[in-house]
Amino acid sequence: MTTTGVPVGFRVELDPEVVIKPDGTIFGGSPARLFRLNPAGQEAFSQLRSGVVGSPAASALARRFADAGVVHPVRQGLPQDDGRRPGRHGVVTVIVPVRDRSAELDRCLRGLSASSQQAVAEVVVVDDASHDPQAVAAVARKHGARLLVRSVNGGPGPARNLALESVSTPLVAFLDSDCLPPASWIDDLVGHFDDPLLAGVAPRIVAGGRSGGTLAERFSQARPVLDLGGLPARVAPLSRVSYLPTAALILRRAALEEIDGPTGFDEDLRYGEDVDLVWRLLEAGWRVRYDPTVEIGHEEPAGWKSLLRRRFAYGTSAAKLEERHPGKVAPLVMVAAPVSTVTALLARRPLLAAATFAAGYADAHRALTQAGTTSDDLLKPLAIGVRETFFGMGRWTSQFALPFLPLLLALPGCHRRGRALAALALVLASPVREWLRVRPEGIDPVRWSIAVLLDDAAYGAGVWAGSAQARHLRAVRPSWKWRLLGSVTPKPS
Repeated sequence: MTTTGVPVGFRVELDPEVVIKPDGTIFGGSPARLFRLNPAGQEAFSQLRSGVVGSPAASALARRFADAGVVHPVRQGLPQDDGRRPGRHGVVTVIVPVRDRSAELDRCLRGLSASSQQAVAEVVVVDDASHDPQAVAAVARKHGARLLVRSVNGGPGPARNLALESVSTPLVAFLDSDCLPPASWIDDLVGHFDDPLLAGVAPRIVAGGRSGGTLAERFSQARPVLDLGGLPARVAPLSRVSYLPTAALILRRAALEEIDGPTGFDEDLRYGEDVDLVWRLLEAGWRVRYDPTVEIGHEEPAGWKSLLRRRFAYGTSAAKLEERHPGKVAPLVMVAAPVSTVTALLARRPLLAAATFAAGYADAHRALTQAGTTSDDLLKPLAIGVRETFFGMGRWTSQFALPFLPLLLALPGCHRRGRALAALALVLASPVREWLRVRPEGIDPVRWSIAVLLDDAAYGAGVWAGSAQARHLRAVRPSWKWRLLGSVTPKPS
């Protein structure tokens, strides 16, 4: 696919985490990089900072920066702003796969009907071999949805593929039956497709439905597994938002046809088929975006059994995804200097920790100097790197190494107590920080931490199970980088 700029006239916004240094260099994006602009590039960037792509030079720079996560295109020309605009009415077919769950389907379709989306041409319900097909058919008929029926249960991927074979609209929206669609969510997102390179866009998935009564309900409401956060992003593996779930996702049909004919989902993947689809679109040169300004509710599991079973199931897809997309499923990216510093701190070796931090500082200083920019404000980002490495190592430990910690602590030696304190700090730091940020109603820090560790361990067990079946550990093994600022290069415009 030929890369074109973000269209002139498009509105854009600067990523909130970008830092513009006094010498005019720009640091940010995901993963973070340093950009140096020549005078023409600085002029184009000033247009982007004003919020509008106003020239061909700004168009090209906007594409480069959007691909890097430095700026984010803003949804354009919404239908409610100008209902007479051509190409915005009846351009989306909504596909809802379901197996039984007729009550959830009724709530979902009722939300779609109530919202009166101008862009929606048709709603298609795919019954994936329900035990009670009459109940599903009655709900579809009640809401005027077209019904397709599969005789053999194959999961959401094959169900969506069946519907895609008969879709003729330029856009298609996938929606899970346990979603609670708000008014105008499709209309609000359709404007993104004024970008000709955009293949898909998704809203933020937040907890919806029942208000928690049990601990499991309160936990799943406070920590919805499909919530990708409140910051906009260009979707890319190993970045801030590395995938999108098809619980609610709008795609350009032409992009699907380009990568896989009239259908798109890999039917050999029972789970992770949405991740695989998004990554194949990216590999083909398309762009995919996450827009958290639009939110859609998702009904979360009500009990521990269903919650942990779902997390285990999600984990089983990691090894197969790694086989299809090598190097993109790394559960942890470890950078030499901060990992060494964290390890020394956990081992209670402060002098060694200071030495490794100093080595990292010297390496970053040299990289910035070679890139032709100042390096007088390194302490804060490097300290943040050490902090986030500590939390990342802890999360990896709770997901993949928790069952092995008792064996580690049982090893003979005079530092058994130190090992215990280090392990405790690793696995509890992330849940406690999360509790302080979320402040979940009705859950104290102890029960929250136990719940988080159970949730992480269930996912990790799924990854281990999938890895055992695939006979490799690439989805468990962390990846390694020698330099924190290894991608720092001057980027003239």
